[in-house]
Amino acid sequence: MMDRGTGPGLRFALLGPVRAWHGDEPLPPGSPQQRALLAALLLRGGRTATADELIDALWGEEPPDSALAALRTYAFRLRKILGPQALVSEAGGYALRAAPGSLDTAVAEGYAAEAEKARAGGDPARARELLADALGLFEGEPLAGLPGPYAETQRTRLSEWRLTLLETRLELDLELSCHAEAVSELTALSAEHPLREGLRALLMLALYRAGRQAEALGVYADTRRLLAEELGVDPGPQLTELHQRILEADPELAAPPALAGDRASAPAVPVRPAQLPAAVSDFTGRDAFVRELVAELAATERGVMALSAVAGIGGVGKTTLAVHVAHAARSTFPDGQLYVDLQGQGARPAEPETVLASFLRSLGTPDAAIPDGLEDRAALYRSVLDGRRVLALLDNARDAAQVRPLLPGTPGSAVLITSRVRMVDLAGAHLVDLDVMSPEEALQLFTKIVGRERVLAERQAALDVVAACGFLPLAIRIAAARLATRRTWTVSVLARKLSDERRRLDELKAGDLAVEATFELGYSHLGPAQARAFRLLALPDGPDISLTAAAAVLDLDPYETENLLESLVDISLLESAAPARYRFHDLLRLYARECAERDESAADREAALSRLLDFYLSSAARAYGLENPGDRALDHLAPTTRPGLTFHDRTEALEWLFEEAPGLLAGVQQVTRQGCPDALRRAVDLLFACQDLMESGVYAHEYGHATRSLVAAAAACDETLVEGRARVLLGRILSWSSNRFFDADQEAKHAHVLGLAAKDALTCSYAPNLRGLIAADQRRFEECAAYYEHALEAFRLDGNRHGEAAVLRNLSSVFIELGDRKGALAVAEESVALNQALGSGFRLGNALYKLGLALAANDRLDEALLRLSEARSAYQESRQGLWEGMTLFRMAEVHMTAGRHRQAASLADQALALMSDDSGERRKANVLTLLGQALVASGNFDRARACWRDALAIYTNLECGEAADVRALLGEAPNPAVAG
Repeated sequence: MMDRGTGPGLRFALLGPVRAWHGDEPLPPGSPQQRALLAALLLRGGRTATADELIDALWGEEPPDSALAALRTYAFRLRKILGPQALVSEAGGYALRAAPGSLDTAVAEGYAAEAEKARAGGDPARARELLADALGLFEGEPLAGLPGPYAETQRTRLSEWRLTLLETRLELDLELSCHAEAVSELTALSAEHPLREGLRALLMLALYRAGRQAEALGVYADTRRLLAEELGVDPGPQLTELHQRILEADPELAAPPALAGDRASAPAVPVRPAQLPAAVSDFTGRDAFVRELVAELAATERGVMALSAVAGIGGVGKTTLAVHVAHAARSTFPDGQLYVDLQGQGARPAEPETVLASFLRSLGTPDAAIPDGLEDRAALYRSVLDGRRVLALLDNARDAAQVRPLLPGTPGSAVLITSRVRMVDLAGAHLVDLDVMSPEEALQLFTKIVGRERVLAERQAALDVVAACGFLPLAIRIAAARLATRRTWTVSVLARKLSDERRRLDELKAGDLAVEATFELGYSHLGPAQARAFRLLALPDGPDISLTAAAAVLDLDPYETENLLESLVDISLLESAAPARYRFHDLLRLYARECAERDESAADREAALSRLLDFYLSSAARAYGLENPGDRALDHLAPTTRPGLTFHDRTEALEWLFEEAPGLLAGVQQVTRQGCPDALRRAVDLLFACQDLMESGVYAHEYGHATRSLVAAAAACDETLVEGRARVLLGRILSWSSNRFFDADQEAKHAHVLGLAAKDALTCSYAPNLRGLIAADQRRFEECAAYYEHALEAFRLDGNRHGEAAVLRNLSSVFIELGDRKGALAVAEESVALNQALGSGFRLGNALYKLGLALAANDRLDEALLRLSEARSAYQESRQGLWEGMTLFRMAEVHMTAGRHRQAASLADQALALMSDDSGERRKANVLTLLGQALVASGNFDRARACWRDALAIYTNLECGEAADVRALLGEAPNPAVAG
């Protein structure tokens, strides 16, 4: 027999991870493929394997082009490790010459053969001992972690052989009257292999001999039902006959008389359990959680009972963390550690009564002393733990009700629970919500599995992979495992595979691990209303969703919706991003959408998104109406079937608009991909009602992206009215934030033609007004006035006094440029009066802004500052940061005119701080130019030149005429005014 402790020669182990020793010195077997080659040679028992046979064993039907070269490399490395006498090349292949007894499989076969002889010779105790020796050589899964079809086949064969040996040893346990001790092991094995009738028969016999006839019959009933559900067959003759004999109380089923009551050969009852699963060797990150939980468990040393519950989404690493923490805290619990998988997400969660029986046995309680009822077992369990310091790890709990009977009753012991459910109803529990990994932790885990060199060579691709995995540990492990076993793949190949959202969940599968299967466990336990909410809420594209928007999607009232959503949060299928806001983990959203595709009709999916679009449009229209009272544009918007929200004031309306902006704009983008004409009409009207998002500068980029997509979708569907309105909005964006005046004018011109064709009063009035704004920016003031007069006529024809006020304030600026200062003041005052009569907010600010400019042009500087200050207040209330910045710029200009240079510089600085990247580079350059002038007048020459250089770079890039003026300021061209 092989002696693992001593011996000068080579020894090998295959019944677990593949390992090798020379004497007592471990040898490095190399990479997974190299270990697979070693195993393939060892399992041939010294016979030669050809190169083709070995390539087929390692790679199967699709070997890489470099397979032969790789095989030779692996053989060369093994020969260096094992020595030239061990691995020999012959007949175009390789053979491994190992001494008899040097391989654990051969040793185990020897034990099994001797056990068979001993049993046949009438010595069951010796046979059992030999089988125990054979089984003791198995150290986990045979050939653990080896790739290749040959390894998979041999792994299955060896696992089945181990199960056969175990079944035989259990038969001997029953022959030796160790039935009480065998029940626990047989219960676990039967649960692990539910369709193996031999194990079920042994369990029935063990229970019957332990005086538990009803349970034995229950095993038969469970088996019959399971076989019918899974295979559509009845139990075999062995089980059927045993069932009948138990019913008849066949005396021959009793324990052998000669051995009854003799426990001399029975295994010792464990009194200090050590049941924790092995810790994961590549455990990564989670440092704060580990410290928090270890500290909580350490509280037992101060005479308290520690109770911690870790909750989180499936695949987030709850079990891995809990096992790691439990091992770290083992020294705190010298009386043992218990472990059970409560199978809370499975079809048959573990019954507390059964778990208690198992725990009591592990703690040294004889079977005969274990009571039958749940309450009695829980009471005895608490009594047994009294005075002991034991840690119980309750993994994968269904709910608090399942774990309450398993809690100790006295200080000193501790319980660590994992569950997808947040156990807020578990009194005294220290609750931990486990989130996904940080990007750094995720990359670290990926690197540990894949290898440092491969990740360093393609760091960005690795970051893309972990991001596509949503930083979910299970997904990262699966993706990394696939890459680690595919040496021909690069990290970029994996990143490309995961970039397709439609295929991502299919890619995240490896062996018996699958992200989708983990999510399915949670989904399968949902009630009908929960499942519907889970499916439909995943359809919108926004990053999250508000409670009121979710109620629209589900067509329910907010109260009922909140109850549903909070129940999904409690079981970790949804996250609460903030009060009354919810979001999915990225991978869970993909899974939920797959469920919606499978379980919801196309009409129901379309209806859910239509209700959301209606809700957004109705609510946005009301917000627009509060901000722009009297605007007839609202009468031209598409009708909706949902009422939307009612706002108490403008502030509440604007809060809603800016809070919903990401989801609202994402919804418009989603509509453009669907191409439904009715939805496109509501989408463009939604953008029209949300222009404040663009004008504020905060969401200008997202607003512009949605508008461009809408123009393209409307043009493709030949939706003239929609395209016209969308082009007006696009023209505003191009002129407002990009200074692309020619393109903007072309959009406005095209929009006007489309508006006339569609007889759309909205487009026919807003398009000429936009052309006037663009002409003013290009200093084409005569044309500008003509456009404004056209727009003014269109607004008045439509009865839109709000639009009329807008044109009047725009005309004010034109009159200033044309030299008609008094005319400018007159129309500006008329615009302010009209906006005040309408009760406008933001637009009144615009009118006051224009009036301030007109007053400054008429040298009424103090009045100008007063009106500009009022405009600034209006912009602040409306959250229009860009316009507030522009007002500060104009106030700085007035102070410069009045000779108050320091005040001017301060206001210009404030203006720059309020201008985002989407505010328009030209505006920034204007402010920088003025700031430089104010700084020069204050004696700050170096900083002034820095401002002008920045302004010059912007003007030059935009090909603006102001570049020449700034060059003059910098002294690069004559500027007599400055020189003087």
